[in-house]
Amino acid sequence: MKPTISIISAIALQATTVISAPQAITSSTGVTITAEWIKLDKGTLFLTLENGTSTSVPLSRLDSASQEAVKKWALEDNPSKTDTPALEALLETAGQPLFINSKPLWKEAPKDVAERLGWPRESKTPRQSSFRAYPRSNYRLFGARPFSAALYGVAGAVDSLSLVYTNKGDFFGGKSGEAHFNNDEVTEDAIKKFKEAMENDESALTSALTAALGEPTVQRFGEGKSKRKVSRWDWGEHALLLSAEEGEYVGLLIQPTTLADEGGKAKKVTDAEVRPRIRANVERRENGDVIIQNLPMVDQGPKGYCVPATFERCMRYLDVPADMYLLAMAGQSGLGGGTSVSRLISAVERDVRRKGRKFDILSGNDLRMSRLAKYIDNGIPIIWTLHSTDWFNKKANTHTKARRDVDDWKAWAATTEEARREVKSLDPASGNSHVVIITGYNKETGEIAFSDSWGDQYRERWVVDAEAKHVSQGRLYVIRL
Repeated sequence: MKPTISIISAIALQATTVISAPQAITSSTGVTITAEWIKLDKGTLFLTLENGTSTSVPLSRLDSASQEAVKKWALEDNPSKTDTPALEALLETAGQPLFINSKPLWKEAPKDVAERLGWPRESKTPRQSSFRAYPRSNYRLFGARPFSAALYGVAGAVDSLSLVYTNKGDFFGGKSGEAHFNNDEVTEDAIKKFKEAMENDESALTSALTAALGEPTVQRFGEGKSKRKVSRWDWGEHALLLSAEEGEYVGLLIQPTTLADEGGKAKKVTDAEVRPRIRANVERRENGDVIIQNLPMVDQGPKGYCVPATFERCMRYLDVPADMYLLAMAGQSGLGGGTSVSRLISAVERDVRRKGRKFDILSGNDLRMSRLAKYIDNGIPIIWTLHSTDWFNKKANTHTKARRDVDDWKAWAATTEEARREVKSLDPASGNSHVVIITGYNKETGEIAFSDSWGDQYRERWVVDAEAKHVSQGRLYVIRL
């Protein structure tokens, strides 16, 4: 149901939602903490601590100086009324509570924005978060139905929103999880309907945004293979960038005007900043497991986007900005939702290197523990191509479930020997080309951990090394420092 202005205005009056730089507050008992002040709501201050934990404290429990400082901060950051007409026009045309006041989205907590939009959380790490919705056919945002709506957060603040409307991956695909390998044949009539749907979305979005914000400007935006022409509308500190790539997709990117002014060229993050953070993500368990934690999840959703989703996860993990949909469009060899690994590699390798990262292509079918450990031990995930057969997925699912209840890991290692003997009797694997991320290993048991881009339940799965080698396509890719 479309929210009314009166409802949105009422929501806006309930709380001031902003984000401050880390500031100190002191309790009435003399305890001082430093945290980001997120919002003041009905006498309660919501905070994000330095370790990333969210918490809250009633103003009444702070000393008088801290209470006054918080009240002054909230008063100074109250929404300006000068943007009310534009705000109301945006709310009316958006049809969703994207903005509840004239404060920039970039000063709100990602969770707050996602909750009022009803977009579920996709991933959360100590530094990054993402929320992604695959709306139903009757959902409208700026007059058209987005097939995917994603919100990205970095360091506790909203970073950007990516809305993808009609696109060839979603239009011709339609299956999620392990069923995404089955693509339907594309007909001429379907292609005609796809082009009409693109034109309708572009027209609806252009009309809605122009009615609220006036005529757009046109600029070039992006880097490398993702560079494209966009129509741009500005509202406050927000840039709304509409792309319509012929035969590909219609998308709306919302990001800070400062970044849009740079043409989408993101700031490089140095190796010195990233290296200690990713090494700290390596968990060494008592049973011998060595596994990378805090890898962002990107759920490829109802389409065959395993390749771009996997690359986005690894790129964002190493602070290289990426968008699954733009990667997919660059890598698709045709209609139907699948992505060519070779096309995608050629499309993204330049962008990865431009951001100061290295890109390795490892040939052969060598999945030795020593080779994997070279990267995993330093917090670097490995992109792996394989045949994701029914047999392999059943093995991975049952094996992963069984090892959760293991008490005797020496006895468990004996069962992996049985699995190796079984593999020797199998015919070569084929079909269902897929891409996953190798995230860990156990040298004592000879097991490999991997992660699929199918949601959290597929975040950590384990197989015996011989089983992995049986289905491997012999290609490994590494984005590293």
